[in-house]
Amino acid sequence: MGDLYNDIYFGDINQRYEELADISKEEWSMPGKNDKSILKNYLKYTYKKLEEESKVINTDSYGIFNTGLFTEYYEPIFAYSEVNKAGGNQKYYLKGFMTPYDLGEKGIDNLPERANYFEYPELLVFDAKCLINVQYKHILSDEENLKRMPANIKSFKNLQHILCGAIEAMKKKVSANYKIAVPQYFNGKIQLLLPLCLVDPDVPDLALVVTKNQAGNYYQGHTCLTLEMAYNNARLIAKPDSNWLQLKG
Repeated sequence: MGDLYNDIYFGDINQRYEELADISKEEWSMPGKNDKSILKNYLKYTYKKLEEESKVINTDSYGIFNTGLFTEYYEPIFAYSEVNKAGGNQKYYLKGFMTPYDLGEKGIDNLPERANYFEYPELLVFDAKCLINVQYKHILSDEENLKRMPANIKSFKNLQHILCGAIEAMKKKVSANYKIAVPQYFNGKIQLLLPLCLVDPDVPDLALVVTKNQAGNYYQGHTCLTLEMAYNNARLIAKPDSNWLQLKG
């Protein structure tokens, strides 16, 4: 796994994901699966962000990074590795996931911080005063995006009108409850995921991805994601606390 975690050798990588999932006491697979795909995506991009922020600690004897996750007792979970004496390309061998107490038993008190996604917290809340410029051509003409539309309406000639109506209804809902807008982190920017109800006005079908412009007076609506894709992306920052974006069997 050197391509993802540079100098750290994970051993049986799938077993490591199982261990972390068990410690964090959270569901990390999509409904009907047990592949820990959400956790794999989470840990990969969390580690990348930590490297960008220089928050991975490597010494001559051990390495530590903060997974950003917590135990059921709200203890931070750290990935702890030691020098890989077996040689190879990876300098460190992952020994396990540990709490501050576990690391304290090893005499380690220099603990790295979590990845920071909240430099501009105002971006986490949807601003209903802003217009949304939607990239309709990309959403409605791109083959991959069109596949994400509900099967029973994707061939409708008035699909753009349906999409426009869903966006206007969504803006009203988000104005009434700011928690409906769920943040995600992509390409170094905070974006918001907004639910679009295209068939049933009470059942979201897709998530519209929007990014606020630098001046802060409008949003760019880039694309639409399936709810599974949206959950996977949102979990990088935090477990979604919105009733429309949840893992459901």
